[in-house]
Amino acid sequence: MAPAETSLRFEGVHCSIILERPAASVILLRISGTDTGELGDAPMRALNQWLAPAGQVKLFIDARAVRGASIDVSSEWAAWLSQHRSDLGSITMLTGSKLIQVTAEFVRRFADLNGIMWVCTEPAVFDLAIEQAQRS
Repeated sequence: MAPAETSLRFEGVHCSIILERPAASVILLRISGTDTGELGDAPMRALNQWLAPAGQVKLFIDARAVRGASIDVSSEWAAWLSQHRSDLGSITMLTGSKLIQVTAEFVRRFADLNGIMWVCTEPAVFDLAIEQAQRS
């Protein structure tokens, strides 16, 4: 992957993930569908490459279009977030349903991300946070 790349798309039968880098210190991860792990660790490997040269970043996870995620997938993301905690200045996750909100809260607790991860249920608040992060 070229260092200047600012958008990547991962497509599966049940799930898609789009990674965007709207600013050097901002990464937006958009997930839709039901994440059963069919994409493997490809999105995480891409994120690893983006994190390395960027220093500390603000990660935004847009999960408003997620219908569900397996326990294994949630655990894998929790482990990845925990492993990269020092690279992440903040994590803001937008959920679109109570199920995904509960899943996000599990990830936050399991990965010990209290103090840097916020779970948001209002799209306007999430979008404003991204806009502000791009300006700072």
